[in-house]
Formats: sequence, structure tokens, C-alpha cells
Amino acid sequence: MARTRTATIRIKNLRLRTYVGIKEEEVNNRQDVVVNVRLVYDAGRAIQDNDIEAALNYRTITKNIIAYVEDNRFALLERMTREVLGIAMEPQAVLEAEVEIDKPHALRFSDSVSVTLSDRRGED
Repeated sequence: MARTRTATIRIKNLRLRTYVGIKEEEVNNRQDVVVNVRLVYDAGRAIQDNDIEAALNYRTITKNIIAYVEDNRFALLERMTREVLGIAMEPQAVLEAEVEIDKPHALRFSDSVSVTLSDRRGED
């Protein structure tokens, strides 16, 4: 019986600019956001075959996240995080994913505010 070997891929500190918020200056001006994504997939075949075609294509996932975040507007950080999580979960190979998005300087005296959401294949 073949053993499942799950791999965790982390996309760290993806710095993007988008419209997020409800105040006039937020609606009219792009702001920095920092996206962190954790992807878990069964890497058994990729490990065994040493074949790029068997590995999860995190570059494509990252490009899709960049395009979506930079080309849209969001009233809430929660909504943006949910949408990015959906992109992370699109490939069927992804068993689970977690997305954290930081909005730097959203609060006075704070480095950032973040929202984290996660999902797992097979859960509703």
C-alpha cells in the first residue's frame, strides 16, 4: 500500500496593493496588503517520480491571487480573505488551505490587522 506524503507549501508575505475598506480615502486609494497562504497536498507522486507535472503548481496559484486581489475592490478584509481562500482551494490536489491577509497600519499603534480563514477538502 502506497503511503500518502502530504506536503505543505507556504507562500509568505506576498505584498500587493488593492482597494480595501469603507472610508473615502480607502475607497479612492490603493493600500498595501500582505498575503500569506498555506497549501497542503498529497505530494507522494511528485516525491516518487521527481516530476514537476505531479507537483502542485504554486506559481499559477500565486499569479491568480495577485490578479484577483489587484483587479478588485473589497469593503471588508474578511471578504478578500474568503475570495483568496477560494483561489487557493481551486486545484483539486489541494487538500487544505489557510489564508491570512494583513492590512498594515489599519489601526493606530498597531503594525497591522489581519484576518485568517481556512478550508479543507470535503468539508462544507
